[in-house]
Amino acid sequence: MSNRKLIRPDMAELKKDGPRTVRRKQSPPEQTNAEEFYYLKQMANKTAMIVVLQDGEELKGWIEWYDKGAIKLNRYDGPNLLIPKHNIRYMFKEEELKRQRRKSSNS
Repeated sequence: MSNRKLIRPDMAELKKDGPRTVRRKQSPPEQTNAEEFYYLKQMANKTAMIVVLQDGEELKGWIEWYDKGAIKLNRYDGPNLLIPKHNIRYMFKEEELKRQRRKSSNS
């Protein structure tokens, strides 16, 4: 059997140094601001958007402004609308729809 010496820190020294601070991994931020960035980019470019509502109705226009609960959609062929975000199923750029149609007609 070999003689092994157990190495322990001196408790008196540890008490003298004060309490250790434990570094915890920070939780990810609750908001990434991705939504804000997306809206600001589309607003600045006046990107033609298609907004699909919960009932399936499609609205075309561009986003003039937004807040926490709604967006204002300026439309080409009708009055401007204030749309609560909870009524929006999804939205996308009108350009993407045109690109998809071209792609399917070339196939």
